[in-house]
Amino acid sequence: MGLAMHSIELASLPKMAGNFPVRPDASPNLATQAYSHLRSLILGRHILGGTGLAEGRLAMELNVSRTPMREALVRLAGEGLLEKTVEGIYRVRSVSIREFFECMEVRELLECHAIEGAIAMASDSDLQTLHAELTALPASAQDDLAHWQFDNRFHSFFATAAKNQALARAIQRERVVARLFRISSPFHRQAESDEEHIEIMNAVMRRDINAAQFAMRRHLQNLQNDARREIESEAYMSPRNRELG
Repeated sequence: MGLAMHSIELASLPKMAGNFPVRPDASPNLATQAYSHLRSLILGRHILGGTGLAEGRLAMELNVSRTPMREALVRLAGEGLLEKTVEGIYRVRSVSIREFFECMEVRELLECHAIEGAIAMASDSDLQTLHAELTALPASAQDDLAHWQFDNRFHSFFATAAKNQALARAIQRERVVARLFRISSPFHRQAESDEEHIEIMNAVMRRDINAAQFAMRRHLQNLQNDARREIESEAYMSPRNRELG
């Protein structure tokens, strides 16, 4: 028996920035465009975990042939955003509660190590630029994608500044896992995260390794605590528990 998947209404999704004529020599470019568009939809929470993506329907909707669409799906699967079912259908990967908390533990180790390297190697101008971007973030809690995009830049910055690309890739992989878990969960803490980011940045700009690592670790642990509260709330509000209450 196949695994149950959500359906997806393609017409309701944001479109690519234009339609592109399909030419034999354009496949790599079209594949990149399809990949970027689908990746944005997944990370932007327009497509939920467990949603099946039919190659043919996607290709038709985005006005590309099946070859570049297949390349895009394979690439997304390679990044851990999609998985292939036993029926051969790609779907957005669902992240379990256990996997989420395991990845957050790994992030604590990786990102605290990245901060140590960044403090040693990042220039004052790079730190000031990141700080300015942080303080310029929109205050509206509705602009979830803008906050996540900055959050991605923020948490990727330190490993990149430390000139450790392997570390940067490892952090990005774990961030994708965390984002996929949050796609199916309604909890948000943008204002709190912004304050915690500022605390981390202030310590980094002082070149205080211990304070910066402590602030980063507390930030990531707060994310986990917030998730635990939401999970407990969802369990309490389940139909069965409401009947027992």
